[in-house]
Amino acid sequence: MRHRISRLRLRHKPAHSRSLLRNLITSVLLYESVRTTKKRAEVAQPLVERIITVAKNKDPRGAIRSINAVVTHVNACKKVMEVLKERYAKRSSGYTRIVPLGLRHGDGAKMVELSLVDSKTDGNSSLPKS
Repeated sequence: MRHRISRLRLRHKPAHSRSLLRNLITSVLLYESVRTTKKRAEVAQPLVERIITVAKNKDPRGAIRSINAVVTHVNACKKVMEVLKERYAKRSSGYTRIVPLGLRHGDGAKMVELSLVDSKTDGNSSLPKS
């Protein structure tokens, strides 16, 4: 039986979902911040994290091939391999953050900002230092 087995997926046709996610992932990697709906961000977040982890752990040629299979722009792959790989070298996971923004005016969809975390910020940065 298939009880309690769920996946994060979008309610589009598979080809449309795949292209939408590829474009969203590319935008997050290039611009480091994207405004989108909550569901799309939840589906894209693990994929962005996986791409950065692949860049860190695989050999460079294999990593470039894996990243280029997902992203739609050459500069996104270059940025991951040259900038993001070094930025998150000491971080094991948690490269992205989802921040709620409110509701969209047109249809009331929950909007969020999917952004890359600053490498200097850790979980306790908002606490005052004593």
